[in-house]
Amino acid sequence: MKFNVVEVFNRSVTIELESDAIFEQEQSFFVYINGEKVLESRQNVVSVTGLLPDTKYVIGVKAGGAGARDEQEFTTKHESVLLDVKAFGAKGDGVTLDTAAIQAAICACPKDGTVYLPEGKYYSTALFLKSDMTLWLDEGAVLLGDTDRTHYPILPGMIRTTDEKGEYNLGTWEGNPLTSFASLITAIDAENLDIIGPGTIDGNAQNSDWWVNPKVKRIAWRPNAMFLVRCKNVRVQKVTVQNSPCWTVHPYYCDNCAFLNLFIHNPSDSPNTDGLDPESCKDVLVLGTIISVGDDCMAIKSGKYYMSMEHHKATENMIIRNCKFERGHGSVTVGSEAAGGVVNVRVSQCIFDGTDRGLRIKTRRGRGERSVLDDILFENIKMNGVHMPFTVNMFYFCDPDGHSDYVQNQNPAPVDDMTPVIGSITGRNISCKGVSACMLCAFGLPERPIEKLTFENIDVEFLPEGERVPERPVMMDNFDEMSGRSVFARNVEKLVLSDVKIKGSADSEPELIDVEEKALSGVEYL
Repeated sequence: MKFNVVEVFNRSVTIELESDAIFEQEQSFFVYINGEKVLESRQNVVSVTGLLPDTKYVIGVKAGGAGARDEQEFTTKHESVLLDVKAFGAKGDGVTLDTAAIQAAICACPKDGTVYLPEGKYYSTALFLKSDMTLWLDEGAVLLGDTDRTHYPILPGMIRTTDEKGEYNLGTWEGNPLTSFASLITAIDAENLDIIGPGTIDGNAQNSDWWVNPKVKRIAWRPNAMFLVRCKNVRVQKVTVQNSPCWTVHPYYCDNCAFLNLFIHNPSDSPNTDGLDPESCKDVLVLGTIISVGDDCMAIKSGKYYMSMEHHKATENMIIRNCKFERGHGSVTVGSEAAGGVVNVRVSQCIFDGTDRGLRIKTRRGRGERSVLDDILFENIKMNGVHMPFTVNMFYFCDPDGHSDYVQNQNPAPVDDMTPVIGSITGRNISCKGVSACMLCAFGLPERPIEKLTFENIDVEFLPEGERVPERPVMMDNFDEMSGRSVFARNVEKLVLSDVKIKGSADSEPELIDVEEKALSGVEYL
């Protein structure tokens, strides 16, 4: 079996099979280190842990049946020193507050050093990581969040620089620079930072009050489980992150980040616990990650209007591949806090299982002219039990003024510097089984229609009528619930449907309103 070495760490390595299979193989394969079998898996992306630093290895992959073993050589990264947090006084008993001991180890860690958490439960508030280090949570190690919010440091939202000519941003809340609590794992302006497993980062929110009155600010806004601020060259590998107070993993104004073989899990009823939310980030790689949460599995963002105007940075160049997204409001969402724009997103070889929506694009008037959502491609996807596979909504009713006439009026408004743009959105080679409400629901602004929607080689199968529950595909006012609907599109410049097979829908043709150009070929209702 052919494979690629994706990333090499000081004590682990991540590989990806060269395969067209979606997320996983039909049969198990075996991974070898120096000829010794160390791992059996079906997942296309796997990570091998338990290696030594500064060491040359030969890694091999062999299918379960007959066939040769493909091998490659690699050398693990240099490590200057290994600092065991227990040597700094950490107890790991799940009761003693270990924050100071772990932070001491982090502060003492030299360049290329590793802070090591062996098996145990480390009760802690926010920890602040720094550049040129590795945080290693070993098998059975759990970093467990303190349940008392008053023990967490506060990150001010925006601070004026001393010369009063600039601003310094730390805290953020839903796209605005607002004061928030520091997260269990926090890194600010760090570079060359690795966070490796196979241990667990547990926000412990179910035992705290983070999910009580979640939209009410108490002292400061809720933290994430992991918050990376203006960081570069960050890699997170084979870590479980769970029970987050709010968005789980949140890279913010970061460059060159990799998230490999993560398992992100929050209860289905936990509020605003998105799995992975890159905001105003460039060059992000997400491979082999499984997410099951109480909100969007992934939400790609770039802030609200103020940040776009004063600290503009689009989110661009994102690859999401060989992942599995289970439960949640959307599998992969773009928006709604995307005033800085989102461009060049590639989602491929993924499974969407049981989420409300698959591809979910959401914006609204007021996001601004820099909010350009463009060049977004979903391909080679399996959707199982996704109620509404494709939704594109330019009337999203978020924010305090979300239900105002300005946002929700469906009559044309003047095009100005507050008008967002949706460019080209493409889905191809996608299977959707167990659809309930609709296949595609797209509603653009009358004054700024969606530029182009393309769906090619799509195979859709609806649930039987008696099993379908009416739902509103797009969260906007004055829009009815749907059940068994195939295609609804309104205010679109160009709609391309090619080789689309729809089985079991309640209708027999698309409903298209104010769609300027239609290119429909091979659309079959079965």
